[in-house]
Amino acid sequence: MSTVTAADVQAAAARLFGRIAATPAEAAPRLSELAGCEVFLKLENQQHTGSFKERGALNKLLSLSEAERAAGVIAMSAGNHAQAVACHAARLGIKATIVMPSFTPFTKVERTESYGARVVLEGETLSDAAAFAQEMAAREGLVFVHPYDDAHVIAGQGTVALEFLEQVPDLDALVVPVGGGGLIAGMAVAAKAVKPDIRVIGVECALYPSMRQAVRGEPIVCSGVTIAEGIAVKAPGGLTKALVEQHVEDILLASEEALESAVFRMVTVQKLVAEGAGAAALAAVLAEPGRFQGKRVGLVVSGGNIDARLLAQVLMRGLVLEGRIVRLRIALTDAPGALAKATRILGEAGANIVEVYHQRLFHDVPVKMAEIDVILETRDRTHVQAIVDRLAAGGFPTELMVDVS
Repeated sequence: MSTVTAADVQAAAARLFGRIAATPAEAAPRLSELAGCEVFLKLENQQHTGSFKERGALNKLLSLSEAERAAGVIAMSAGNHAQAVACHAARLGIKATIVMPSFTPFTKVERTESYGARVVLEGETLSDAAAFAQEMAAREGLVFVHPYDDAHVIAGQGTVALEFLEQVPDLDALVVPVGGGGLIAGMAVAAKAVKPDIRVIGVECALYPSMRQAVRGEPIVCSGVTIAEGIAVKAPGGLTKALVEQHVEDILLASEEALESAVFRMVTVQKLVAEGAGAAALAAVLAEPGRFQGKRVGLVVSGGNIDARLLAQVLMRGLVLEGRIVRLRIALTDAPGALAKATRILGEAGANIVEVYHQRLFHDVPVKMAEIDVILETRDRTHVQAIVDRLAAGGFPTELMVDVS
């Protein structure tokens, strides 16, 4: 296939039926209140390997001839595509090799190997690993399974839109994360065939706006560390770019702050775990409420494979931003009973003390004074101000610090 049509997506849906989970589409009333529009979530994070990548990978594998299956497949990925190819190749009895960059975290390597794939660590960058995988495919006669720029992969990803519009037929817009473009290209083709007036809008992380730059004819400039590594792609596909140009209305950019906040909102408001890329659609909608006001908007939660330590950091930082965890620096006389009096005021004000740092030597304070840094759990910023005022009234000048580090 030199392009992808709605018929190709329909064929992929028939091929995948019973082999891939039909993921839920759920209304999100509390997120809707925040966004000013009716939000519906397509939960691709509920797939077996935690992302939409299974659809395209399996559709590609099912399209192979007997000779190609016997030869085996190879893919390059540091994340979701690796697990999707490894998982479904094993189910089909196809030997799979996954090339991962040398910096890939051990947990991802182990998870990919657990599906039975041979993992080869090669290259200092994704580009290095991709070049090595192509060379290895040619040398060993393996079928290369591209993560996005492949017609069968694109058609498989497009089945997300068919399911979504069957579950929620009257959507006004679809908002879709964009990396290499496989997901949005397939979804746009399918969605426009089912509902020609639907708007399909992509979201890239602001540090990696490669698809937006490509379709606008601008130089591609991408760099930096992002929480949305799943869509941190420097080179969009040629096939995907052509389909995006034809079917996608706009591509929005999400800042790192917006992406982090969206991951936090998914967990705390919707009780869902989404990786940075999986929360990108929500990040864009929350950042530009006027664009979607009053509309019925479908957001694709494309994946949920976020590192547990990173998720913990995001949650704690979110609580800090909301004023639910704060650090106060309290000045007190270096005398018996002063600390007890200050902590009693904190307790009476309804604050929960998490940690206390009592400092006499290293802060710039008079010799007969001391300072304590207190990390507290509070209700919100209004509660924090009330605590500060109460301490000041009790004779303890207090400063709200900017973080809890």
